[in-house]
Amino acid sequence: MNMHIRGLVNYILILLTVVSFVVHGVSQSNIDSTLVQFSGVVMTEDGDTLIPLPFVNIQVLGTPRGTYSDFDGFFSVVASKGDTIGFSAVGFKEVNYVIPDTLHANRYTIYQMMSKDTFLLPETVVYPWPSREHFKIEFLALDVESQLDKRLKDVLSKEKVDRMLILMPSDAKEVAKVYFKQQQKQLYYAGQVVSPIDPMAWIKFIKAWRAGRFKRKKK
Repeated sequence: MNMHIRGLVNYILILLTVVSFVVHGVSQSNIDSTLVQFSGVVMTEDGDTLIPLPFVNIQVLGTPRGTYSDFDGFFSVVASKGDTIGFSAVGFKEVNYVIPDTLHANRYTIYQMMSKDTFLLPETVVYPWPSREHFKIEFLALDVESQLDKRLKDVLSKEKVDRMLILMPSDAKEVAKVYFKQQQKQLYYAGQVVSPIDPMAWIKFIKAWRAGRFKRKKK
């Protein structure tokens, strides 16, 4: 009885092993026949030197899949055999590459070259008036001097200037300048008993001292 059960268990294990290998082989065959790990490096010419081209938009045309090249120009994206891959970047001509549909491997690598492109925009002339004649008439009719004089008087009026001084906060540069000036003043007079007075007062004091105004009067 035990031998019969053991043989049945071995038979089931062998059957499961064979089925798993068959399923794995079929699924692997289906994956290999449809998908390709498409990778490579995008490059461009800089004089006589080839350099990698970063941040190139790489799109599997007709699908939402895509990627972009890294700083070294490398890219990698999953695609199908026969797919068309579009390469685009600002300042470079767009390039399309078709993955061969006769591949036997599931990996494919290329070096994609991209050449610089020049965009020439048409000339655009902007006029403030419908035509040159209208502009000439209106320009000659302008009283520019009186308008500027009125605007300057309005902007530089005492009321507006005083209001701006009150409402406009000091910027960082102005605050720093005042702070360092105060620090310099404190360090310059550090250690003195009395605070400095007005220089004009010192001049008056010296002149009075020379004139003898501070001599002690005899009783």
